[in-house]
Amino acid sequence: MTLTTMSTASGASGPDRSASVLNLLGHGKLTEEQVAAAELVALEKQQPLLNVLVASGAITKVDAVRANSEVLGMEFVELIDYAIDAGAQTRLTGDICRRRNVIPLCWDGPRLVVAASASAARDLNLKDDLKRMARADIKFAIAMKEDIAAKVNRCYRPDGELDQLASDLSDDDDTDDGGLAALGDITAEAPVVRFVNLLVNQGIADGASDIHLDPGEHSLRVRYRIDGVLKDAHTAPKSIQAAVISRLKITAGIDIAETRKPQDGRLSVVHEGKKIDLRVACLPTVFGEKVVMRILDNSTAQMSLDDLGFSPANFQRYRESYEKPYGMILVTGPTGSGKSTTLYATVNIVSDPQVNVITVENPVEYRIPGINQVQTNDKAGMTFAAALKSILRSDPDVVLIGEIRDHETAQIAVEAALTGHLVLSTLHTNDAPSAITRLVEMGIEPFLVGSALDCVLAQRLCRKLCSKCREEYVPTAEELLAIPDFPYNEGDPLPMLYRPVGCNFCSTTGYKGRMALHEVMTVSESVERLAVQRVASDDVMRLARSEGMKTLLEDGWLKVGQGLTSIQEILRVVAT
Repeated sequence: MTLTTMSTASGASGPDRSASVLNLLGHGKLTEEQVAAAELVALEKQQPLLNVLVASGAITKVDAVRANSEVLGMEFVELIDYAIDAGAQTRLTGDICRRRNVIPLCWDGPRLVVAASASAARDLNLKDDLKRMARADIKFAIAMKEDIAAKVNRCYRPDGELDQLASDLSDDDDTDDGGLAALGDITAEAPVVRFVNLLVNQGIADGASDIHLDPGEHSLRVRYRIDGVLKDAHTAPKSIQAAVISRLKITAGIDIAETRKPQDGRLSVVHEGKKIDLRVACLPTVFGEKVVMRILDNSTAQMSLDDLGFSPANFQRYRESYEKPYGMILVTGPTGSGKSTTLYATVNIVSDPQVNVITVENPVEYRIPGINQVQTNDKAGMTFAAALKSILRSDPDVVLIGEIRDHETAQIAVEAALTGHLVLSTLHTNDAPSAITRLVEMGIEPFLVGSALDCVLAQRLCRKLCSKCREEYVPTAEELLAIPDFPYNEGDPLPMLYRPVGCNFCSTTGYKGRMALHEVMTVSESVERLAVQRVASDDVMRLARSEGMKTLLEDGWLKVGQGLTSIQEILRVVAT
């Protein structure tokens, strides 16, 4: 966020102290020592003094914006929980609010109160333009830029505009299949471009991880996967299906003439000044090509393990494994359980200029500077196994394998772990002990599995309760006793738990964001002996639990007791 101040560089005396800085000094938010130190940096870097104070941590962005609002004589508004007046909201369209980064809040007599940034509130032309559009006098209130953009996205959904665009496109083409003959016209047709842009931008704004375009017999259905759950977002006429899908294939670099086999591509968009990559997959179905766009936010790849919801005990067990210089660490779970995010977070910890980190992935979802990333290409002969052979000749310290899916890849990975490399990879199993059985089924000798494997981390993603509307309640003893493995015995005091309610902040779902449930199994000598004996995974599970491993379900109940999620959510994502 760029903070506007009235300070300028003025020779040897350093930057002038703006009214906002003086305001913060007067309120005790800053000390003379902090300001003096910041003045030297501002003079050296030729930056506004207030910006330097925020960057140094002397004050927060909220403090700076609040100070600007007091200098301007305007009210500062926290928008997160602010209830927008419906009558005021209708005075400005969503398109205007997005382009100008403003939002109407309420009425102050005959004047329309509009939230804007401090710099925008100084713009007299903006005030005149809004007055003409709203047909009312304008009174500005000051808010954070990010908060305004987020509030606009929640209050002004483009559904009406999408319906109008779909109707316009449908009127232009009454056939069920636009065909390939008109593709040249399709790419230049503004309504198609606008329609696709709105779908993608709304998905990103809603925090979706995937956007699904599902062709049906009579319509094209659009769904967003938000916090792991698919939700219907829009239904478009069948007649625009070919135009929309062709537009997406063109922008993703996919062959538009090929409709009979699956294809993959990639595209980038800019959303609120931030570059977002999307991985696009096309799949032929009986009613046309289904398109799934995976939204790849690079900030996900920069997450730390602290952000993933590890309990202290699980984190300690996992840390002991990745701090070793060699061995194999497997992260297991179904598709979409956050395995890649955990691996990237681990790589961010072990990676430094003295360590050579090489990854082999299909595809490379997140581009990370300072790490050598290799993408497989089966057509060119660059399989996981072939890439691994070359990687091991490149003197790696840490090797990240996107997925172990066959005997050859598993064999090379095990040998790499045994010859002094730290190997990180994923495997599709239901729990941690099953990873040993899975590797043996792939043809790896059991004694090699026990020797190479150091730790298995099984995980699932569950939704977090919305912190704004979650509700306290005390369950009955009968309810708790009926829940499998819930840590409650008859006669114990009843715990205080939380359940979802729903509000504007969480789009009435009762949940906001996700966190991981973990099951960390360290491969001890006892577990290694069971692996050599080829015992069933249930026996390995019993031994691991006796050595302190918490199951996914037990970790889920721990998070329920902490008020982070609900009983219903744990039962939804973890098998009992």
